Amino acid sequence: MDTIDAIRTRRAVKSYDPTHRISGKEVKELLSLAMLSPTAFNIQPWRFVVVDEPVLRQQIRQVAWNQAQVTDASLLIILCADLKAWEKSPDRYWRNTPVEVQAFMLPAIDRYYRGQEQIQRDEAMRSCSIAAQTLMLAAKSLGYDSCPMDGFDYAAVGKLIHLPEDHIITMFVVIGKRTQDAWPRSGQLSLDEVVINNRFGG
Repeated sequence: MDTIDAIRTRRAVKSYDPTHRISGKEVKELLSLAMLSPTAFNIQPWRFVVVDEPVLRQQIRQVAWNQAQVTDASLLIILCADLKAWEKSPDRYWRNTPVEVQAFMLPAIDRYYRGQEQIQRDEAMRSCSIAAQTLMLAAKSLGYDSCPMDGFDYAAVGKLIHLPEDHIITMFVVIGKRTQDAWPRSGQLSLDEVVINNRFGG
């Protein structure tokens, strides 16, 4: 499936075949494609928690409004972000570049993030959001459906997965074989309503 078709046909699907299994090779491919998503300063703060323990998935479902896709989809991926990825051996993000590039980028990373907790969080959320969309489009291209999710108790899920203190949960993405089509699109806004030429208010 080409990219445009994947974008047009991707929907947030809620009903999945609980007996379907996605192969390990496909899981690796999906995650590898998601990791090609862009991140600021190439710090790659996303962490993909792939939950495959049935008991844990049931526990997560109980704190996720009992949504069936948490347990029924073939894959449950909890997208987390390491808020301090920027200061954890940042040279590794630029190891394949010339020395002069590293000499510029590494101090720039430190200046941009140090002491800027809101910026750290904002960048983490942006990076995970881009990765989530890449993951969902890749899934569609492989013949699977998906759903981004935020209807859950973040603190409770964090405890269940032993989330480190310097990490945050951004969202879930579930992937699998749908058993029911998504509802018709409920009301897309027009381009005129969402596209602003140059500035607001004329």
